[in-house]
Amino acid sequence: MRLFEALLSLANLLAFFALVMPPSKAIRWIRCAALLAVLIAIAQVLIEGERWEMVPAYVLAGLFFLIWLIGLRRNIAPAIYPAKKKLICRIGFGVVVGLGVLGLAASIALPIILPVFQLPQPTGPYGIGTVTYDWTDASRPELFSTNSNARRELMVQIWYPAQENPSSALAPYIPTANAVMAVTAQIHSWPNFALQSVNYVTSHAMKSVLVTNDRPSYPVLIYLEGLTGYRELTTFQDEELVSHGYIVVGIDQPGAAATVVFPDGHQITMGEGAVPPVLQMEALVNQSFAPGTTTPILNGQAMPNGIIPYFAEDVSFVLDQLASINTADPQGILTGKLDLAHTGIFGMSLGGAVGAEACLKDPRIKACLIEDVAMPADVVSKGLQQPTLFITRPEATIELERQTAGGWPQAAIVQTLSTMRSVYTGLPGDGYYVQVPGMYHIDMTDLDLVSPLFPAIGFSGPIGATRAHDIVNAYSVAFFDKELMGASTTLLDGPLAQYLEVIFESRKP
Repeated sequence: MRLFEALLSLANLLAFFALVMPPSKAIRWIRCAALLAVLIAIAQVLIEGERWEMVPAYVLAGLFFLIWLIGLRRNIAPAIYPAKKKLICRIGFGVVVGLGVLGLAASIALPIILPVFQLPQPTGPYGIGTVTYDWTDASRPELFSTNSNARRELMVQIWYPAQENPSSALAPYIPTANAVMAVTAQIHSWPNFALQSVNYVTSHAMKSVLVTNDRPSYPVLIYLEGLTGYRELTTFQDEELVSHGYIVVGIDQPGAAATVVFPDGHQITMGEGAVPPVLQMEALVNQSFAPGTTTPILNGQAMPNGIIPYFAEDVSFVLDQLASINTADPQGILTGKLDLAHTGIFGMSLGGAVGAEACLKDPRIKACLIEDVAMPADVVSKGLQQPTLFITRPEATIELERQTAGGWPQAAIVQTLSTMRSVYTGLPGDGYYVQVPGMYHIDMTDLDLVSPLFPAIGFSGPIGATRAHDIVNAYSVAFFDKELMGASTTLLDGPLAQYLEVIFESRKP
């Protein structure tokens, strides 16, 4: 709960006790708790913002206030305590008390079950700034448009080590949360209101502040979202890496993302217009993993190699744009601050597959972190040259996820683990293969923070969000520190007592 939400629940509880307490035992000041509850409810709406999970608390505050006013007018207190001990009075009183207890339980439980969650505090020494760009690749068509003249347009958010500025406002977790969460809920057949609280989540990043001058420039990491994701999907990981001295560049890719909202208001949304629904997108993705005899078609264009090579071209375009703003940033923030000679890439699910494809095609990428996804067919056949870290789960954990929350069919499990293993064993240089028992696919994203009930109902893994995020972050930072900064790290030398549950393998040149 947020501060005023907790205060409102406490005030409602006090108001309830005051109204049902015998007059001889009522504490004088507690009789005003109903007025206090209404005032706190108003403050909560004005300061923190209303949300549907708080509706029972708002209703109770209003009812308690009305009952209190009636009691004042009749000069009795508390107002609903039965003045006479007749049976009908006791029954009526019991019903009112019972309903009040149920209402209080609902008003307290809902904001706890679906909280305005907090992102984990980054552990590194650097503050975090963020800035967003809208870039169009004039050389490539937008395949997710029926307009043949449309060019490929991307929203790109950059997080960077920043100078601390206490007066700077923190950026929202997802600036376009209303649109993104509505589409996300629709895609996954969740109630439209289920993710509305995400609108109130803030990040640890400050908007458009200056880059810290602790170093002349900082290594660059490209982040790629999963299918039906959004560029902020692993902010827990992005912010941790930035706090340790990296510039993270998140690409919102139309066709991969649930929806991409552009500054002029137009959107490219999964399943609308020229963007196929999820099942058709999965067919385009699977064509890249295991090309079939039937070539899929996207808006009249044959896609014999599937969609992943097209998404990988976005990475090369973004690297070109980063070189441009490193020379002269039109926003006056990142000029000269990007160490593009030390560039890595990371992504989970589809983002990991696209990242592997980008590593295959673009030698400017020097390190590759792939999380829980099958490898494209050409990556398996040709192999990767860059140092690569794989983070995934044992087969038993993936099967457990399928049993409790739904998930991949057995063929997809085998394909994912076998192709990652194949690329790992073929690496000519540094390679790391990390398996985390008890971690589900969702635990590599921020989505497992949405509700503390997720592990109990089997929607996220038994390892828990905090532990899963700690492990992913520890290995991510250690890997890029070693491969891009040349730092020594014991974590990549073998299992440590701090992470005994991790199944760790490594390859050396």
